[in-house]
Amino acid sequence: MSASTQESSGGLALDPWTLVLGLFGLANLANGIWMLVDPVHWYFTLPAGVPDFGPLNEHFVRDIGCIFTLLGGGLIGAAFVPSLRVVACGAAAGFSVLHALVHILDTFRGLVGSEHWLIDLPLVYAPALILSGMTYWLAKINR
Repeated sequence: MSASTQESSGGLALDPWTLVLGLFGLANLANGIWMLVDPVHWYFTLPAGVPDFGPLNEHFVRDIGCIFTLLGGGLIGAAFVPSLRVVACGAAAGFSVLHALVHILDTFRGLVGSEHWLIDLPLVYAPALILSGMTYWLAKINR
């Protein structure tokens, strides 16, 4: 990114990626903090049918909350530091794709009902696809 696309009063990149990565980052960060602070509330309140996958394990919810918090912080940083964008978005995409594959496997093997194809669409499958596309696009424009 050229210097002409950055603000002179601090060097923060002000482009569409700042907003997109910032929003994805805030969503991941908020989810991660929620998981860390109140895993019981997250487990029973998130509109994703989490209890369908098995009983609550507060420690495990907090472990995964650490991942979402880290990825969220990375995406927020990448929103303002263009040199971090491909790596941060790639890490978030990698986690999201692997997470989606676990959901696909568990749905195929009958751990949860077929209604989870739609339940998981907005919070599992869509982020994996969007973040993968964003990573591809960012890598392409940063060659």
